[in-house]
Amino acid sequence: MTTDSTANIAKQVEAIGKRARAAGREVARSTTAARNAALRGMAEQIEANAAAIAEANKEDLGAARQAGLDDALIDRMELTSARIQTMADGLREIAALPDPVGAVREVASRPSGIQVGRMRVPLGVIGIIYESRPNVTADAAGLCIKSGNAAILRGGSEAIKSNQAIGQCIRSALVQAGLPEDGAQVIATTDRDAVGALIQMPEYVDVIVPRGGKSLVERISNEARIPVIKHLDGVCHVYIDSAADIDKAVAIAVNSKVQRLGTCNTMETLLVAADVAERVLPQIAAQLRQADIELRGCPRVCAMVPEAIAASEEDWGTEYLGPILSITIVDDFDAALDHIQRYGSGHTESIVTESYPMAQRFLREVDSSSVMVNASTRFADGYEYGLGAEIGISTDKLHARGPVGLEGLTTEKFIVIGDGHIRGG
Repeated sequence: MTTDSTANIAKQVEAIGKRARAAGREVARSTTAARNAALRGMAEQIEANAAAIAEANKEDLGAARQAGLDDALIDRMELTSARIQTMADGLREIAALPDPVGAVREVASRPSGIQVGRMRVPLGVIGIIYESRPNVTADAAGLCIKSGNAAILRGGSEAIKSNQAIGQCIRSALVQAGLPEDGAQVIATTDRDAVGALIQMPEYVDVIVPRGGKSLVERISNEARIPVIKHLDGVCHVYIDSAADIDKAVAIAVNSKVQRLGTCNTMETLLVAADVAERVLPQIAAQLRQADIELRGCPRVCAMVPEAIAASEEDWGTEYLGPILSITIVDDFDAALDHIQRYGSGHTESIVTESYPMAQRFLREVDSSSVMVNASTRFADGYEYGLGAEIGISTDKLHARGPVGLEGLTTEKFIVIGDGHIRGG
């Protein structure tokens, strides 16, 4: 890439940023009815153009296979008719959610006579940088518009045609609803320099949300001059407690791993209390064997499960996103928590137990963005949490944590109401 070309791309992205900033002001002051109409229009446009979206996706998939991209990535790219319909359904669900913008809380009178409260307001312009999954184009645009923000969408080069087809549906719906079409812009260039330019524009972009592999998120985190909402890894655990119901434990462990392999909320390490290991592990291993999952275990697991191979130290902190599972037997509850604390990524952890005290301890003491009792880790997403959709998952502790939906795309400001009040000495 020549310097001239780099400068040209920077100018293009800057122009997008300027348009987004102007559009963002219009979106922020628009009515709830207008934003909801835009989302319902997006859903209708996606349904009406489903064949064109599928054709664009077919071209992307063909190019991806020709380029030798791995099966997990291709699965994330694919837009089946069901996934296209899910995009439309998700937009309608977002439209049906309460509007967070303008909500006022905690208004209280102060001794001075003024009233002080907090109002929820949009963040402004949100840049979303993502890989492979073109459905993110619809989800992110819908969440941003509903929460009064403008969106700049930069998808991966492998799904560029799919993203543009969906983006056209979004822009058409915005215009029909009387909102600026620049409220949601898809960056057309696939050049990596566009990402570098986008994350260096604090005058036009308020927040960056990276969705993709660890290398992408690390790059954005290291280079951005703008606040970043992110998670790096999804090293998720299921702990089968000594007080677990065995049938529940088997079902939850298997579902957490095999329901879908390539997602950040898929279980990557199974922890089993020593007291129940002989009763539960052979059943789980048998079902995972049928699903062609490779098992990597500690010495006690390898002695109990013949097909398991010895796990390395690196395995315990690895997000496989594929047909591999690490398993370790732990002596007790505290040993399980120690393992999660040492190797976990702060994403999602689940305990299977019939003990109320152990369940409560797990909820209180595990330091992750989602903590579950007797449920599959695969539930850790915005749609399942009732957010309509999510723009990503945050494992940070400031501003937003866990699946980031509408409220996570807003902030609060203090409002003060007086009646000629002045402050005395």
